[in-house]
Amino acid sequence: MKTSTSKHRNGIQWTLWSQLDDLDFADDLTLLSHSQQQMQEKISVLAATSAQLGLIVHKEKTKILKTNFSNINPITLNGSPLEEVQFFTYMGSIIDQQGGTDADVKARSGKESPSSSSRTSGLPESLP
Repeated sequence: MKTSTSKHRNGIQWTLWSQLDDLDFADDLTLLSHSQQQMQEKISVLAATSAQLGLIVHKEKTKILKTNFSNINPITLNGSPLEEVQFFTYMGSIIDQQGGTDADVKARSGKESPSSSSRTSGLPESLP
């Protein structure tokens, strides 16, 4: 990924002096950008760089999540529009179009932890 982004710094502002271009985990990659044009450029450069290394960016596995984008033109990979999604999960956290944590908090609060259910199993309904 570093090879495909080293010449083009167009991520999101992370700190006063640095930008965050992408999130990497195992074989998953999340590209970050402030504009549709920059995202299209990132996808195109990633596909070209990957091809030079003998790798393929699969259209079926590549999704787009737009937050606060006024441009409705699709992001494309080799001329084909990529699927747009309402949310995705990254390392167990839900990222949605609103950019907040509401969906993630709701999902987590609806799940009972295994340790809490095991602590109460075997106890009578009412205590004497």
